[in-house]
Amino acid sequence: MRAIAGIWRWRHNPLRRATDLAEAWIALLALALIVVAAPVAGAVTGALTNDALLRSVAAQHEARHSVTATVLRSIAQPPLDPDPETSSSRDAHHRVLASWTAPDGSGQAGTVVSDLKSPHPGDRFRIWTDDEGRVVARPLDTATATTHAALAGLGAALACAGLVEGARRLALWRLVRRRHARWDQAWDSAGPDWGRAGTGA
Repeated sequence: MRAIAGIWRWRHNPLRRATDLAEAWIALLALALIVVAAPVAGAVTGALTNDALLRSVAAQHEARHSVTATVLRSIAQPPLDPDPETSSSRDAHHRVLASWTAPDGSGQAGTVVSDLKSPHPGDRFRIWTDDEGRVVARPLDTATATTHAALAGLGAALACAGLVEGARRLALWRLVRRRHARWDQAWDSAGPDWGRAGTGA
């Protein structure tokens, strides 16, 4: 609104400089771009990211399988962070030697991370494996993918708005420098006789 008011104020003002009008138009253009282009950039980025992540979710759910593993024995290990106030939930997990049956029917065994509070031989828990039975990370779920896409869209919108505002400030800085240069020229031309009323004294 200040940009619109600025353009209107300088429209017929006899003191208006070209840089004043340019500054008002630049502000109006920047405002329009922030209001229109930033949300469009955010929406497009969010939609493209969401499509890509949903394809990744589908591919991961096809390639990864939840299987039941059986604890063979617990593996003693110190916690990653011994301080109970700052330790993460991962520190509460235990490494165990376990066995499981792969989706292809082959028997597998190895050291895995279990979420059992106190694992004992024979305890069962769920792990994720690939088609050959190798342990893999849990597949991405749809809700997490959508959240990541929304954050990507928000980030793109903010980056676009920041870029436009940065360009506006750069243009304004150049206008102010040009304005000051003209003032310096005017002072230089008037300076020798300033305050002496042309008396030559």
